[in-house]
Amino acid sequence: MSNLLWKSLVVSPAVLGATLLVSTTAIAAPNTTTEVSSAEQPSVTTLAQQPELLAQTANDANVLDQVNRYSNEGNKNSTQAQVTSVSQFSDVQPTDWAFQALQSLVERYGCIAGYPNGTYRGNRALTRYEFAAGLNACLDRVNELIATATADLVTKQDLATLQRLQEEFSAELATLRGRVDSLEARTAELEANQFSTTTKLVGEAIFAVSDAFGDGTGDANNTVFQNRVRLGLQTSFTGRDVLTTRLAAGNAQAFAIQDTAGNAIPSSEGAQTFQIGSTGDNSVDIDRLTYEVPIGPAQVYLAAAGGRHSHYAAVNNPYFFDKTDGGNGALSAFSSESPIYRIGGGAGIALNLPLGRGGGILGNSSVTVGYLSSDANSPGAGEGVFNGNYAALGQLNFSVSDRLALAATYVHGYNGDNSALFDSGLGLTNAGGVPLGVVGTQQANTLTNSSSSNSYGLSAAFRPSDKLSVSGFVAYTDVVGSGAGDDFESWTYGAGVALSDFGKRGNVLGVFAGAQPYALNRPGFGGGDVPYQIEGFYKYRVSDNVSITPGVIYLTSPGQNSDNDDAIIGTLRTTFTF
Repeated sequence: MSNLLWKSLVVSPAVLGATLLVSTTAIAAPNTTTEVSSAEQPSVTTLAQQPELLAQTANDANVLDQVNRYSNEGNKNSTQAQVTSVSQFSDVQPTDWAFQALQSLVERYGCIAGYPNGTYRGNRALTRYEFAAGLNACLDRVNELIATATADLVTKQDLATLQRLQEEFSAELATLRGRVDSLEARTAELEANQFSTTTKLVGEAIFAVSDAFGDGTGDANNTVFQNRVRLGLQTSFTGRDVLTTRLAAGNAQAFAIQDTAGNAIPSSEGAQTFQIGSTGDNSVDIDRLTYEVPIGPAQVYLAAAGGRHSHYAAVNNPYFFDKTDGGNGALSAFSSESPIYRIGGGAGIALNLPLGRGGGILGNSSVTVGYLSSDANSPGAGEGVFNGNYAALGQLNFSVSDRLALAATYVHGYNGDNSALFDSGLGLTNAGGVPLGVVGTQQANTLTNSSSSNSYGLSAAFRPSDKLSVSGFVAYTDVVGSGAGDDFESWTYGAGVALSDFGKRGNVLGVFAGAQPYALNRPGFGGGDVPYQIEGFYKYRVSDNVSITPGVIYLTSPGQNSDNDDAIIGTLRTTFTF
């Protein structure tokens, strides 16, 4: 709203006179409670116009938003001509107590246009600030009357009441003008010093105190204080697309789970999300460079680095899954999402395409396809976009209702020699050079020779109430290797229950249990037991930007051997988002 408004309100008393009849009768209206729709007012219940109740102390942003919304309401997408008779309003009746006032304003001054649907909404409560802003609605019309020498339409009685209204609303007008001036100054300062008109900075910092317990595991590990920091630049060129450039640093590493002989088990059981992709020494890497844009009905995802299937595919694991992978969901990588989404990663392309809407044969469904290669940047032999390690995903998504979602997933992958199946394309190894995944046992991960894999998964999320969510997954992988004894099958499954707003708005209590990816009785590896994991955590929301999450991860039969001692990992994670 420009300074012209304030000058006009001072020098043009005809503006207030034109609103005289409505305002005087409105202030004298009986005290009633009116239900107002959320589309019309921020609050659900407001009181009718009593001067002592209508004065408000909203902050600058809310006041400016109210003024702009009220001043512009009815002007958007409207082709309605100027109202010339009060009878044109479908919701105004001759029996209404303010009918004569409205009739005078419409037919005498031509000062009211109403809403595009032909209504006046006379029962809508308004604040004193809205009324002050509404004075401007008649400014152009009254000035036109003055310019055409018809200003005598404003009577002496109108002007007498005008003076009372000016005195009554002088404080609100002065306050509103000061707040608008303040906002204009602050906006000008921000525009002069802004980093970019198209880019915003988002960040996440994790502090975690953690320790491992168990007969052998407890002796081999100590209490640690680890961290991970991610800074993301999110750029939009059209308002609908987003280019994500993310910098990451951290020093987190997973605990060494011990077997009965006191040796470290080369598996990824118990690995926590904030430990995945850690730079190890707080050096800085670009760990994600992606671009998402709608093209027609499809949502397209392009990854130049750090692409993950869970960036673009629905994982159906609410409250446990965190799209930033580590700060606000479950503690462990296993509980966060189905391991099928950890097969492959890197650079590539994906898209989501809706198939049906509403009550059609496909309901609210969509299809997701994607291709990611972890060696896309290398031109060497056996590497590149198509000859290196890759994973192609296809997924059919069903939204049965607003409380039930289902997905069927297929992933075809290829891995070269000495690699891991569930590695998210990171190519991780332990100190001995043994390939490591980010989830699962050594038997389910290690690919000694080049291998192809076909994985099939189902996932579901059910929300029986606004405070309760139940989700789960199951996945099967068939691996065909190029060497003798390289063929094997792996399984993984799990289910969780989450209680949102538990104890406080924004808090989450979650329990997740299942079997880490495993391959029973694989030749050359042994291990005939299923490695189960149970995790419980409670995310306590300190503020909008800070949360504290204590949790426990319990591992049975680590290394797929029930003779190995069970292990327990306790963590206190603090997440700062900005």
